Amino acid sequence: KVNPPRRLLSRISARKNSGRDPEEAESDSEAAQILSQVAERYHAILRAANALDFDDLLLRTASMLAGNEQVRETYRRRFQYVLVDEYQDTNRTQYELIRHLVGPRGNVTVVGDEDQSIYSWRGADIQNILDFEADFPGARVLRLEENYRSTQGILDSASALVAHNEKRKGKTLRAVKAAGEAVRLHQAGDEYQEAQWVVGRISGLRTKGRAAVLFRMNAQSRLLEEALMRQGLPYIVVGGVGFYERKEVKDLLAYLRVLRNPADPIALRRILNVPPRGIGARTVEEVERAAAERGIPTWEALAAVEDEALLPARATQPLRRFRDMIERLRGEAEGLSIKDLLSRILELTGYSAALAQEDTQESQDRLENLAELLSAAADYEARDEAPTLAGFLDQVSLLSDTDQIRDDAPVTLMTLHSAKGLEFESVFLVGLEEGLSPHTRSLSKPAALEEERRLLYVGMTRAMERLHLSWASSRQVFGQRRVSEPSRFLGEIPRARLEVTGESRIAPSWAPPRRPSGAPQPWRTPDVVVPAAVPGLGEIRPGARVRHPLFGVGTVVRREGAGDDLKLTVSFLGIGAKRLVARFAGLELL
Repeated sequence: KVNPPRRLLSRISARKNSGRDPEEAESDSEAAQILSQVAERYHAILRAANALDFDDLLLRTASMLAGNEQVRETYRRRFQYVLVDEYQDTNRTQYELIRHLVGPRGNVTVVGDEDQSIYSWRGADIQNILDFEADFPGARVLRLEENYRSTQGILDSASALVAHNEKRKGKTLRAVKAAGEAVRLHQAGDEYQEAQWVVGRISGLRTKGRAAVLFRMNAQSRLLEEALMRQGLPYIVVGGVGFYERKEVKDLLAYLRVLRNPADPIALRRILNVPPRGIGARTVEEVERAAAERGIPTWEALAAVEDEALLPARATQPLRRFRDMIERLRGEAEGLSIKDLLSRILELTGYSAALAQEDTQESQDRLENLAELLSAAADYEARDEAPTLAGFLDQVSLLSDTDQIRDDAPVTLMTLHSAKGLEFESVFLVGLEEGLSPHTRSLSKPAALEEERRLLYVGMTRAMERLHLSWASSRQVFGQRRVSEPSRFLGEIPRARLEVTGESRIAPSWAPPRRPSGAPQPWRTPDVVVPAAVPGLGEIRPGARVRHPLFGVGTVVRREGAGDDLKLTVSFLGIGAKRLVARFAGLELL
């Protein structure tokens, strides 16, 4: 489907958060007209149920206050003083609601920090706090610059970073604590060495309070989880579950298990209707009943229910298509690597296409987890002397042990967004590379780039005593090993503030002298690092056909920029157009 319900609902919500009526088409485009029609029907259903959604609670209230003077004055008398916390996270509708409640009296107090505005993807508008004095003339600004959490060294490094943003008011943070330890920057050879270094440091700090490892994307937790398991360190994943427990990862692993052993009833049941293919619960029950009565595996019962006409034709047709697809994949599996087999599963099943069509933050996170699963498969094949599908699944089973994921664990793993408002004695910020932090989606958007800088600032200021930054000289991207570039943000932290460790083939020009860490390297790591650019990709032109590890085959319809800034718009079958940064996309020219 070109317009999945979740995608449309997300866009309706975004319109409401910005104070716009989603029923009013903003252009003559087909997409705008469809959104308007769906919003109209959606609201009709809500009205029939005498219901409002969460966004309506704000939007309708703001509209009521704006359009009814009597109601407006009633509530202004009732709430003569308005206090707002986290003002930098308010959206346009919340802003209008506050303005209507406050009125000409101007009795309003807001608390906020523009440098911590990191939720624009949820509708937050940083302009609300930047324009506060203009919106409420005569307002007094009290800068709370005394900091009780972090050391001065941490504050100075974080402040130097965020000072590169234009959209800010500015402040000078002063620590109550002493200067403390220097901020450490570690340059690892690859992502395995980075994870090993982090876990090694955490092991040495176990008696010095809680430690948190922060990353830009959920998918980055995989290697850290594996390293912690190998070291026997308990941990907790905040705001989510362990990598191998995530739905999309378990779904794809179930496909692999069925390809290895079609008689696996648990894996088969999981994927029969994932993604949805018209196989309902009653059909599944009938298949399993037929298997039990005949004493045969569920896989064989898929054919039996059709041969014996146990179900209507409309129910058996999806079963036949599913069976044919699995047989096709089993036939192709012998000639494919595990990574390529996963890509083929994603392509034939339409799994990644369905997520791409949703076009929400959640679906984007799930796609990134699938990309990381491809990298996990490629890593296994590069490191194992005799890689097999059975061996990969056995390794995953060992790494899926959740005994070390405990609520009272001394190590916390989480995304930078999840860390806001928290504090830890030791903080590790990993994957500080171009394309990760800042994220590839922000590279061509100045406002988004500033938010990425604020996001890193938030992460740095979670540290109370010790702050560690790290990046890897090479990293698996969509299962292909690429040279990494250090994040531009690292170059914005003064040299004098950093103590740099680690050895690498790549040394950024801004880096101060390094000293070797001397850390052991028990894991076997790939020796070959390939260039970041795919050969021939720079010469690609509209009309060329390419293959993406998640989205399958597509046609290039537009190119912009050149070199590292090359962006390609590719139209994928069943998904539509995707704008990709070429050097991070993992494209294969066909």
